[in-house]
Order: sequence, then structure tokens, then C-alpha cells
Amino acid sequence: MSIQIRNLSKHFGDFHALRDVSLDIDSGELIALLGPSGCGKTTLLRIIAGLESPDTGHILFSGEDTTDVHVRDRQVGFVFQHYALFRHMTVFENVAFGLRVKPRHLRPPEAQIKKKVHELLQLVQLDWLADRYPSQLSGGQRQRIALARALAVEPKVLLLDEPFGALDAKVRKELRRWLRRLHDELHVTSIFVTHDQEEALEVADRVVLMNAGRIEQSGSPQEVWDHPASPFVYGFLGDVNLFHGRAHEGQVHLEGLQIDAPEHAAAQNAKASAYVRPHDLEVQRYAPGADLGIEGQPRGLVVQLSRAIVVGPIARLELISADDHKQAENPAQDQVIEAHIPAQQFHDLALREGEMLVVTPRRARVFVEGS
Repeated sequence: MSIQIRNLSKHFGDFHALRDVSLDIDSGELIALLGPSGCGKTTLLRIIAGLESPDTGHILFSGEDTTDVHVRDRQVGFVFQHYALFRHMTVFENVAFGLRVKPRHLRPPEAQIKKKVHELLQLVQLDWLADRYPSQLSGGQRQRIALARALAVEPKVLLLDEPFGALDAKVRKELRRWLRRLHDELHVTSIFVTHDQEEALEVADRVVLMNAGRIEQSGSPQEVWDHPASPFVYGFLGDVNLFHGRAHEGQVHLEGLQIDAPEHAAAQNAKASAYVRPHDLEVQRYAPGADLGIEGQPRGLVVQLSRAIVVGPIARLELISADDHKQAENPAQDQVIEAHIPAQQFHDLALREGEMLVVTPRRARVFVEGS
């Protein structure tokens, strides 16, 4: 089932949760609504489910307006963060619940319900727990049972609200791989809410980034990572270093360094921000006088190695600019710059905390105010 969202807005008192949101979701697509707390992603999910009503706008399922259709008539399955299983019911009874409460003329025979439930428990690989109660299950097992219960009524749309948020990191990673495999098998149109960028990028066909009630960007995981549409998207997706400065005729003068930005050739002394991922910073040992490029301009930024965290194949370096002069756009405190280099390079250079280094951006994304 495809979903069309048209110009949705929603207020809760003075709080503007959604601001003119429009989005098309293809049949069988797995979409991640990603963003910080309060950005509107859960409100959007609840409106799609029929648990909330929009102030303005429409929801269409495969072209049919369902804005005012009751939640029980939308053929939507909903999985909550905290499982919402019935504690007094066994695993089997929890999964069978949605089938047994259907109107009499729509309710399958008991033998068919039993067959269906056992098939679903096999699908989520927990058929051996049918007689257990939720209190006897792990968090990951409870979440899989909640998903089986949502699938029991054969929903046309599956909605998941922070489905793995209450679980530890190892279980979360296992479950999101499992969810991706399950989706590839079932092809149910699915939308899940998360604030975990790694989860969204790993699981979804398409990531929809939300901020302050609006959609900032929608695209494949690779598209939103490689081509962030706004400073918010760049800053939200993974670790990033932010430098402030001025752009002038294709050159950006930042805090102690200068980079080319030919895409901003028309800029005239405009306020600019440059975003650099930690792995896009080249790191070298500092040699006085060797850091000057053309016309005495710094080729890189002189920094002090404040702390090094070496775990596995990557060394994470926390660096502080050696330039005490801070530009007006910068806060008064020291800005920590993070660089990632191979652990082997860190050991080969024999770097020590406290020594001076030079970092040079291999790649930067520049945003100019007003452009």
C-alpha cells in the first residue's frame, strides 16, 4: 500500500509539532523517520496510524483519503518502544489477540488462528516460547513478539515507534538486521521512527530527516550521507567538525586555515560555515614554518593533541586549536576538533598527548549564509 501525506500541520497548545509536511511513500518501502526529540516524527507516525488527527492536511492510502478513517479500519499494525504486551497472557495469546477480537463475521476459525500464530512465531524465530509469559522473556524477545502480534492481523502498513530504543546496543544491532531481513521477506509498507542515525542508515530504503516539525531532507541512506541538504542534516548524521569564517570569491577563510569553495564564487565576504567529518582531516606532525602555503597563508590548522582514544582499527584524536585568537562567530571556550586516523598510522607516528599537530581538510562542505 502506498501512502501520500499532504500538507499536514498539527499543534499541541502553543507547540507546533508539524508544519505543512508532505511526503510520498511507495508500496513495500521501508522508511525511517529520523530526527531529534520533539522534531515531529512520532506525531507524524501517530497521524498515519489514526491515533492523532491533523489540524490541517490529508493522509491518503493508495490514493484514498483516510484522514478521518478510524484507527481500527486503517489496516495498520503498530509496534511501540515498550512492547505493550499483555502481561497476563502467554506469548501465543498475545499474538492471537488481534485475530480473536475481530468482529464475529471477520474472525477466523480457532484452528486457523492457531495455525497463523504458529507461523508468525516461526517467522520471528520464537515458536519455542509460545507458552511463556512476557515477564519470562528478554527485551529483544518481547520486541519480536510485539512485532508478530502487529503482523497477525495482516496489516497493509506497519508502523514502529523507536522499536529498539529500550534495548542494549548489541541486541539493537541484531534486531535491526533481523528487521531488514523480515521486511525483505514480507514487503509490507513500513515506517519506523528513530533518533539513532546508524539505525536509520543501516535499515531503511529511504531516510526522512525531520527538524522542528518540517522535513529537512528525504533520500536513500547514501544520498543523505554524501549530499546533506542543510547544516542541520550534516550535523545530525554522524560526527562532524564545524568551523566558522567568511567566504569571498570562491575562497573560505576559517579559523586558522583557508579552503577552496568554487561553488561559492559569487560570495562577497559572506558569513560561512564549513563542516568536516573526522575521517576527512589529514593529520601530520607540526614543523614550525612548514605549515605556510602560498603568500604565507596556513595550509593547515595547527592544533594540540589533547587526548587520543585508540580502540580497534581507528584512533580518535581530540584536538584543540593552537590559535588563541577566536573569531567573533565562535564561542569563547576552546573548540574540540575530532580527527579519525587508522590506529596503525597513530602508532607509526608515535603521537603523544600534548604535542603539536597540523590538520588539513581533505573534503569540506561549505554553507554560506543567505545562499
